[in-house]
Amino acid sequence: MAFWEEKSLSEMTSLEWESLCDGCGKCCLNKIIDDETNELFYTDAACKLLDHKMASCKDYSNRTKLVPECTVITIENLSELDWLPESCAYRRLYLGKTLPKWHPFITGNKKKMHKLDMSIKDKVIDERSVKYLEDHIVMWPLYDID
Repeated sequence: MAFWEEKSLSEMTSLEWESLCDGCGKCCLNKIIDDETNELFYTDAACKLLDHKMASCKDYSNRTKLVPECTVITIENLSELDWLPESCAYRRLYLGKTLPKWHPFITGNKKKMHKLDMSIKDKVIDERSVKYLEDHIVMWPLYDID
């Protein structure tokens, strides 16, 4: 049995916790919250550190220094991070779901995730080139395939 099926999130080692991330990059997208409705909108404007081809951070170990607003996902703050996409492994396991069939732990690599459009690969632009985030709202980060 795999560690994510045997252990609760709080029982995982830091290495196991970090390895849960599928590397989709959706959490690195700029988001907008409507002030009146509290509705969350994703944009295709990606963090300046996000590699658009690899769907990974270019400087993961220094990301919070280089991007102070970068959120480190922890067991302590996971319940508050309702902006994580439904496809997120952390969110899914927290909600008692299984990893999706396209997750790299299941398939052995990221190819299936990219093929099914479950990542940001080749779909985003650098946030530094965006003037108005409202012009870049997209729906695809909310799409999930079990």
